[in-house]
Amino acid sequence: MKILICNVGSTSLKYRLLDMDDGEKSLAWGKQERVGAPMGAYSHEDVLGGKFERQLPIPDHGAGISLMLEALRGVARPEDLGCVGFKVVLAKGVTGVQLLDERVLAAMEEFSCIAPSHNPPYIAAVRQFARLMPGVPLVGSFETGFHATMPPRAYLYSIPKELTEKYGIRRYGFHGASHEYVSRRVASFMGRGDLRMVTCHLGGSGSLCAVQNGCSVDTSFGFSLQCGTIHNNRCGDLDPFIPIYLQEVGYSLEEVKTILNKQSGLLGMSGVSNDLRDVEQAAADGNMDAQNAIDAYCYGIKKYIGAFAAAMGGLDAVAFSGGIGENSPLVRSLTLENMKFLGVSLDERKNAICRPDAEISDGTGPVKVFVIATNEELIVARKAAEFLKARA
Repeated sequence: MKILICNVGSTSLKYRLLDMDDGEKSLAWGKQERVGAPMGAYSHEDVLGGKFERQLPIPDHGAGISLMLEALRGVARPEDLGCVGFKVVLAKGVTGVQLLDERVLAAMEEFSCIAPSHNPPYIAAVRQFARLMPGVPLVGSFETGFHATMPPRAYLYSIPKELTEKYGIRRYGFHGASHEYVSRRVASFMGRGDLRMVTCHLGGSGSLCAVQNGCSVDTSFGFSLQCGTIHNNRCGDLDPFIPIYLQEVGYSLEEVKTILNKQSGLLGMSGVSNDLRDVEQAAADGNMDAQNAIDAYCYGIKKYIGAFAAAMGGLDAVAFSGGIGENSPLVRSLTLENMKFLGVSLDERKNAICRPDAEISDGTGPVKVFVIATNEELIVARKAAEFLKARA
């Protein structure tokens, strides 16, 4: 079975084609960026030797999908596909693996205000896929699915229960495909399924997950993707009266939403960039605002690791993944600094030179530390294949 996995952003389209009957082999992969801009960028590679990088206009996702299907034609035609799989974020009253029909898309639309950067482009793209690829099943694996095992004490908010029930307000958790893949990978490395671990998916958007015996028991993300650790330009955890106060002193609701969603995080704290690499360079050059942003970022991650260790009654492993987690020795070092009391001890030489997948703990403590190259597409493809087989 061939499955095409697509990751849709507001101005991007990334894809990977996998043959699930041939060792989950990647047959083709590519990405389109600056969709909707006057000039976009498109790169593609496949096992037949097809490879290109092009600068060209990509007016919308519909045009991008057509370009992708043309590039894939030599490897797989639409009629060869078992399905197109999507790593969708959240929907009201819907989770797990779902056929992306109008019922599910409507449930996603109900929560578009909660995931404004994610749900609207996905909904539009899925409808374009349906138009351009009639008859090909479109299957979504919701990011919330992995966190469905959280107990009520972890997912309930202390608000009137009628609000929880009527509006579906609860901690959902996201980055589920990454946390699932990384936790399974660590369990495989350690040869154990009874682990208490914290997986740290750190990128432009970041979250931590407490995983016990292979199941999510808590996570740093909540009802939306605007909380938890500091993000690239989103605020992370915040006193709920700060946005109320800002409106009281004259900011409009839309201005507050823009501040917290687009102008905060590493960008807002540093005044430099929403890219950690730029912030790290500025800090190295003596910019104290940039240094404060890095320190606060790592301190927040450290606090979640400690809290999750307490919640699980101990800790066996910590794993870093995502663009920052996999590529920033500084973040890993600052995050795990002074955590020997918890059994976490980093080998700074291994940390400085490591490439995923690697262990970077020094062996003096009981807690193993790993850097793992996450593979969300593979998890989504596996779930889509299982879903299709169950429907057959």
